[in-house]
Amino acid sequence: MTPKLRDPSLFKQDVCYVNGEWVTARSGKTFEVHDPATGQLIGTCPEFEAQDTEKAIEAAAVAFNEFRLKTGRERSKLLRKWYDLMVENADDLATLITWENGKPTADAKGEVTYAANFFEWFSEEAPRIYGDTIPSSVPGNRVFTIKEPVGVCGLITPWNFPAAMITRKVGPALAVGCTVVCKAPGETPYTPLALAELAHRAGIPKGVVNVITALNNTPEVGQVLTTHPTVRKISFTGSTPVGKLLMKQCSGTLKKLSLELGGNAPFIIFDDADVDLAVAGAVASKFRSSGQTCVCANRIFVQRGVYDEFATKFAAKVRDFTVGNGFDSGVTHGPLIHGKAIDKVEQHVRDAEQKGATVVLGGHRMPDLGPNFFQPTVLTGMTTDMAMAAEETFGPVAGLFPFDTEEEVVRMANATPVGLAGYFFSRDIHRVHRVAEHLEVGMVGVNTGLISDPAAPFGGVKESGFGREGSLYGIGEYQVTKMITYGGMGKPLQR
Repeated sequence: MTPKLRDPSLFKQDVCYVNGEWVTARSGKTFEVHDPATGQLIGTCPEFEAQDTEKAIEAAAVAFNEFRLKTGRERSKLLRKWYDLMVENADDLATLITWENGKPTADAKGEVTYAANFFEWFSEEAPRIYGDTIPSSVPGNRVFTIKEPVGVCGLITPWNFPAAMITRKVGPALAVGCTVVCKAPGETPYTPLALAELAHRAGIPKGVVNVITALNNTPEVGQVLTTHPTVRKISFTGSTPVGKLLMKQCSGTLKKLSLELGGNAPFIIFDDADVDLAVAGAVASKFRSSGQTCVCANRIFVQRGVYDEFATKFAAKVRDFTVGNGFDSGVTHGPLIHGKAIDKVEQHVRDAEQKGATVVLGGHRMPDLGPNFFQPTVLTGMTTDMAMAAEETFGPVAGLFPFDTEEEVVRMANATPVGLAGYFFSRDIHRVHRVAEHLEVGMVGVNTGLISDPAAPFGGVKESGFGREGSLYGIGEYQVTKMITYGGMGKPLQR
């Protein structure tokens, strides 16, 4: 069944948005987009290549010359209008997300709200971009700084949040006066293209926002964005290996970079925790979007004093899930995005089984529902030699690792080259500060499993990347600081 949109014009097939116009690929080539729940064809999108991408960059460069001169208040009003249009069209945007991503409608609506809030937040930040005055060490000199937009930005976003990952990058870029070329994910291109249509309606000047698509040509498009001298900044959300490749490609032109890469989030429950609260937090963190988020709990460490109680209560909550097509009433969890994702999930479960873990719940594919469905799974008796201890599962599988001491669990939590998010539950205020300060991650959730907020800085450490998105800090990622010194200012008042 093809879902219906209230406004069918938001569904953009076979076109990309460049320089304020809807255009096809120069070659005429397209790629197919399939519904992960049914496998059915949704539609086709342009297979952009290098020359198409260069035209989008050129459009953004021309637009930058004028857009950078708009006042913060003018840019604020444009972002606010775009926000208002997202709210007005929230149901259609949610429908597109569920259709191409698979997440249940309720989750998709939540993403639309979250995504729109970035435009609201950065519309409020746009008029409040301040420099500094600096006391000079040279008599007669006056020193101050101003913040300027970095220039044309290449934004490369993932499929798991097709709306929010766009707005989290575009919002601050436009707020400070940058122009953008957004490479939409090949798995979920229709949501970004719908956002481009709303940008057009909001009156965003032509060339300021460009949204392009590619699937097989993704490496080619990415190389153009990362090597083109006109592009001054790249922001990427995705895997660590791809992030490293993009960083190498950017080195030739020394671009400003923001990289939000893979995670392997520890989720720790201490003996003194509120177990029921910890269960609720773990369910929310681990199984949101069927485990397909970069900040999902990946390794759940439970102190032995509450291990059995937590495992029992946790499995009971997971048993209540309803898996199915995201459009169906009552469904809480949808499919994984594609076959490679479900293969990895199954490999992790089988590896854990072979090395001594117990499958308490789930553990298998659900072919009756479709090729990309996997049972929500709970494993106990996990050990650090299992694949799940070292690799991000990115699926609906929760492995419970026992531990004895605070020192031991922090050591296990930090035994990974990545460090995006971490979570722990405790009612000991001294422990809260000790553990939070020793976890090697960019974000810590204490007694909560949900940490994303437009007002909070989002980003990691180690091989999870660098730079921050959202919040006050997200603005600076799209700016450069210019210092200005006036000399000869020390003369006395003239008679």
